Amino acid sequence: MQTNILEYLENTVQRCPDKIAFANEETGLTFGQVSQQARSIGTRLHQAGCYGKPIVVFMRKHPTTLAAFFGVIYAGCYYVPLDDEMPRHRIELIFQTLEAGALICDETTRELAKELNYRGEVFSYEELAFSNADDAALASIREKQLDIDPIYIVFTSGSTGIPKGVVACHRSVIDYVEHLCQVLKFDENSVFGNQTPLYFDAYLKEVIPTLKYGATTILIPKQLFMFPIKLVEFLNAHKINTLCWVVSALTMISSFRTFETVKPEYLHTVAFASEVFPIKQFKLWRQALPKARFINLYGPTETTGICCYYEVDREFSEEETLPVGRPFRNTQVILLDENNQIPPVGQQGEICIRGTRLTLGYYCNPEKTNEAFVQNPLNNCYPELLYRTGDLGRWNERGELEFAGRKDYQIKHMGHRIELGEIEVIVNMHPQVRSACCIFDNEKKKIVLYYTGELSLAELTGYIKSKLPRYMVPNVTRQLDALPLTPNGKIDRNYLKTLYTEK
Repeated sequence: MQTNILEYLENTVQRCPDKIAFANEETGLTFGQVSQQARSIGTRLHQAGCYGKPIVVFMRKHPTTLAAFFGVIYAGCYYVPLDDEMPRHRIELIFQTLEAGALICDETTRELAKELNYRGEVFSYEELAFSNADDAALASIREKQLDIDPIYIVFTSGSTGIPKGVVACHRSVIDYVEHLCQVLKFDENSVFGNQTPLYFDAYLKEVIPTLKYGATTILIPKQLFMFPIKLVEFLNAHKINTLCWVVSALTMISSFRTFETVKPEYLHTVAFASEVFPIKQFKLWRQALPKARFINLYGPTETTGICCYYEVDREFSEEETLPVGRPFRNTQVILLDENNQIPPVGQQGEICIRGTRLTLGYYCNPEKTNEAFVQNPLNNCYPELLYRTGDLGRWNERGELEFAGRKDYQIKHMGHRIELGEIEVIVNMHPQVRSACCIFDNEKKKIVLYYTGELSLAELTGYIKSKLPRYMVPNVTRQLDALPLTPNGKIDRNYLKTLYTEK
C-alpha cells in the first residue's frame, strides 16, 4: 500500500527520467531533474536540522517551485507555499502563525524575503538544489514517515481576517489523487495547463497526477488570462489537452467570443470548480468542443480539494444549474438541516463530508478546527469526524448533489429568505451579460448587483423585473468593465463589498 506521495515521483523517474514533467513558457524540468533537485533539497534541510517543521517556500510560480515542495517532503517536513503576489500584510500574518524551520527563496524573492518579519534561516533555491544527496539520510527519514504525517499547509482566508492554515497529509492527498485520476481518466499522455497559483491547493489536480503517470504540466503565464485569444493560442502551441480551472477563467474566454477567432485544438478534458458555471457560457464551450468531456468538480480545501464530481451527460436549460454529482469513492457526503437531521430529497441542508479525504485541521488553531471538524451527530457510538463546509446542497431525484450556495450568501430580505446565487443565475442568462455577482448590504438591507456586459442599466433592470419577484430585484445595480478576481480566479466578493461601501 502506498503511504508517501514521493513514491509517485520515484516510480515514474525510473520509467521516463528524461521526459519534461513541469514547464513554463521559458524552461522545463525533467522527472530526473525534479528528483535530483528535490533529493538535494531534502538532504540540505535535513543537515540544517529541519525535520518535522514547516518550511516556507517563498518563490515565484516556476517549475523549480514544485521541486522545492517535494524537497521539503524528502526532509520529513511540510511546505508552506507563499508568493510575491500575495499582500505583504497577509504574509506577515502567516509568519506570526508559523514557527517555520526555514524559508526557501529564489532570485526574484530574495530581497523581499529580507524585508519581511521572518526570523528563521533563509536559503536560496540554488544553494539547496545542486548539492549531493545523502541517500542513507533520506532513507532513514522515509522509515520514520507515516501516511498521516503532514506534507503542506495552505492558508485560506479567515472570517476574522486572520488566515487559516489547512494542514494536509500523505493519506488524504493519495486518496484524493487516486480517485480523481480514475474519474478524469488521466494518463501519461495528459498535458495539463495549470491556471491557479501554487499557494492554493488547486494545483494538486495537475501536479500529483503528473508524477503518478509521467504526464506533463505547463504553468500558464498569469498575464495571458487578460488576453483570451492569446491564451487559447498558448494552449494550442503547447498541445495542452486537459484543463482543471476555476469557472471564471473559462467564462473569460467564452464571454469575449474568442471561439469565433480561435478554438482549443487539443482539449479533450475540461474540469472546472469553485463557482457555478452559467449555462449560457457552458453551452458555448460545448459547442466549441463537442467531443470533449466536461466535468463539474466540488470540494473545499479542508477536504484536500475535490470530493464530488459530475460528468455532464445531458442538456440543461439556462434556468438550471449543473449538479456537482456524486462523491468520490471512499468519501461520503451527508446533508444536515438546522436540527442535525437529514432533510428529505429536494430539500436543502449543509454539506458535510466524512472520510480519509479530510485534512488534519487548522495549524495552531484548535478553536477553529473544533468548530469545523466535528463529531458526526448521527453517530454517538465512537469518534467520527465530519467537516461542516458551510455550503448548502440538496439531492435531486437522480441522486445527484446540487450546490445551493453558501450559508453566508443566504439572506433575509423583505421577509423572504433569498439565495443571492439565484439572482446571479437569472442575470447571467441574459445574452448581453458576461458575468454577474450579488452582495448584500446587511446594514441598509440592500441587495447590490454588479455586472459586466453591453446592455444598459435600464435594460438590465427591466429584464430582471420580468424574471424575478419584487423582493428579489436588486436595490442597487452597477456596471463594471470587469469583475474583480481573487488570485485563485474566483470573483472577489469581499472587494465588491468594499467597493460598494466606498461609494
